[in-house]
Amino acid sequence: MAEDIRTDSAPDAGPPRKKSLVGRIVFLVITALCFAYLYYRLNGAAAREGLSLVDYMTQVFANVNWLAWAGIMVCYSIFYFLIDTLVVSRALRWFVKDIKYTDIMPVRASAYIISIFNEQVGKGAMALYLNRRHNVPAWEVGSVMIFIMFCEVFYLLVWATIGYFLSADALPEVFGLIPYLALGGAVFLVLWVLYFSGVILPGNRLRDGRLLHAFKVARPRHYLMFFLLRSPAILAAVFVYTTALNLFGVEAGYAALLGYLPVIFFAAAVPTPMRAAAITLWVVLFPDNEGQMAAFGFVQHNFFILFNAAIGLLFWRRAQRELFG
Repeated sequence: MAEDIRTDSAPDAGPPRKKSLVGRIVFLVITALCFAYLYYRLNGAAAREGLSLVDYMTQVFANVNWLAWAGIMVCYSIFYFLIDTLVVSRALRWFVKDIKYTDIMPVRASAYIISIFNEQVGKGAMALYLNRRHNVPAWEVGSVMIFIMFCEVFYLLVWATIGYFLSADALPEVFGLIPYLALGGAVFLVLWVLYFSGVILPGNRLRDGRLLHAFKVARPRHYLMFFLLRSPAILAAVFVYTTALNLFGVEAGYAALLGYLPVIFFAAAVPTPMRAAAITLWVVLFPDNEGQMAAFGFVQHNFFILFNAAIGLLFWRRAQRELFG
């Protein structure tokens, strides 16, 4: 009966549901492959040491200076939050309206809590907040969020390219694709900017879509400013992750990490539990330190997410008061 009611009232609900099912299956397959690979590598490393997997990983965790590690991670998370808020506030100023940095902090921090479960829902919560608190149309906020996500890809690609040229000899051979990807990305970005400036296909109306508003208003200087504003976060991450790796007993250089991190951050964006894709990539990149890298990837990425959510809790009551009060 319930299925009949849903079918009659929403005849078009089939395709989205089917698409959602396919997405979940892909999600589960990626997750299963990641965990299977990690188990295979860690179990093999434990066997070589003559230990059980539990004893092997216990030994890895016992050899870490956790106090020093927690100290640098707390500082990094706070610094990232400040930079992240700055990027959002400036992007809103460019394309929508000037909103104080301190007024963006509560919603940006609170969105981290929701983003533990779903990044898109977190951005939707920001749109709702800015709509009710500052009378900003939700579609304009959505346009800014899309612009930020779009620029994030090229920002990471630029730093991956810089890292490659600084430490090509220390990187896996497959990283040799990065310069070609960067060249293709640069061509695409130039064509993208020319299109939204009206130079290419001036009669095409796709650029007038509401959610593409930020791209239509954006000029080359906005893309450059995004890169400059966001870059302190990646540079701080290189220092923090290199220092943290050494605390886990793994030697790594700053230049090599500058090549690794943008790629790993791409992997961290893959929606797998506990950032399994990113953890797996750490093990792949440092094959001689399977246990250390699995432990490192697990605590590094998950601590960052959870501590950001803790920052959100500090602003949660203020955000609710301003949204519903």
